[in-house]
Amino acid sequence: MDIVIEKPNINHAGAIATICSTGWKQTVEGILSDEYQLINVAYWYNEERVKSDIEAGAYSYIALMDSQVVGVIGGGKTGTNTGEIFVLYVDDQVKYNGIGKKLLETLTQEQIEEGISEQWVSVQEGNYRGIPFYEARGFTYKEKRIQETETGEQQVSLRYSREIPF
Repeated sequence: MDIVIEKPNINHAGAIATICSTGWKQTVEGILSDEYQLINVAYWYNEERVKSDIEAGAYSYIALMDSQVVGVIGGGKTGTNTGEIFVLYVDDQVKYNGIGKKLLETLTQEQIEEGISEQWVSVQEGNYRGIPFYEARGFTYKEKRIQETETGEQQVSLRYSREIPF
């Protein structure tokens, strides 16, 4: 399986929107209402918003397999020495083949070159895919954040960080 990691362009927006909306809905399935899922996906992962976010640099890298987008990661610098992973999703059809690891390694290398020495990520509480993935890569739990959604639900994010290079 040949995986190519590269910067996205607006032609990738539809595929990125699909992968992110599917992945996000999987992480909150049974936790947040269908109503809120529709609102959130419509806001963050509509194709026009994704195109705009690609142009703004919010999506850092994509993974391509046979010229098809199969994964995406977005991150940025959030402080002098701190960086954040905003989004990391891999297409369900190819999960557990090292694609997420390659995306994370590529973003991490870029962040190290930008002078970042501490990397943060928020993971949905109960995300049985994301939590073990990040913990296996040296992230440790730091805090819990609770936000109220537009539908009055509580969305619980677990904050993890790691020192890089680690």
